[in-house]
Amino acid sequence: MSRTYLIVGARSAIASHSVQELLKAGHRVIAASRDPDQISSANELETQLFDPIDPEAELRLPDELDGIVYFPGTITLKPITRLTEDDFMHDYRVNVLGAVRVIQQALRSLKKGSGASIVLFSSVAASTGLSFHASIAAAKAGVEGFGRSLAAELAPTIRVNMIAPSLTDTPLASSLLSTDERQTAAAARHPLNRVGAPEDIAALVNFLLSENSQFMTGQVFRPDGGLSSVRLF
Repeated sequence: MSRTYLIVGARSAIASHSVQELLKAGHRVIAASRDPDQISSANELETQLFDPIDPEAELRLPDELDGIVYFPGTITLKPITRLTEDDFMHDYRVNVLGAVRVIQQALRSLKKGSGASIVLFSSVAASTGLSFHASIAAAKAGVEGFGRSLAAELAPTIRVNMIAPSLTDTPLASSLLSTDERQTAAAARHPLNRVGAPEDIAALVNFLLSENSQFMTGQVFRPDGGLSSVRLF
């Protein structure tokens, strides 16, 4: 059955893989981005300009939506002595308030959808203490708290789940994987001895959108190579 999904932050590498699989499955995909001209040019894809941190920005939405994925994120890595209030506020606006704004605008359409699903992005840093991650960890912990509360509020009509990946090989993380040495060191920090690939996370996104996850809500899924739960001795 064809369904209609809104993908916000559709320029990201993970979003691109997710969108392509949704289109291949015959679904309608609306991709919102601050730079829609840079999104995949697939003929079936509907694009629109949208900046989630602009309080005046409005989405053009269909009458019914079956799911939303909110991809926008940040990687602010600084020691606490260098973090500013603006750093904390920027991370919070992008990761939390942007998602709030999207969901508030889309809620009416989601309620008319069929078993609608919302997917939000957290981070391994929200549950595992990592040096220099104070600002982004605080923001992503906010995403998890928001998502759980929303799952309770919207049940049983709309499901809300979160994905908390570890380092993934995307343009957003390119500075952390810019040399062979950095790639090797990053892989070695994970029990599975590699960093994530966009395809890994996109597969989980599409599962959580689908009817195959219809008995799951309020959950945080952790595709993190075992970093948050496994120690090798």
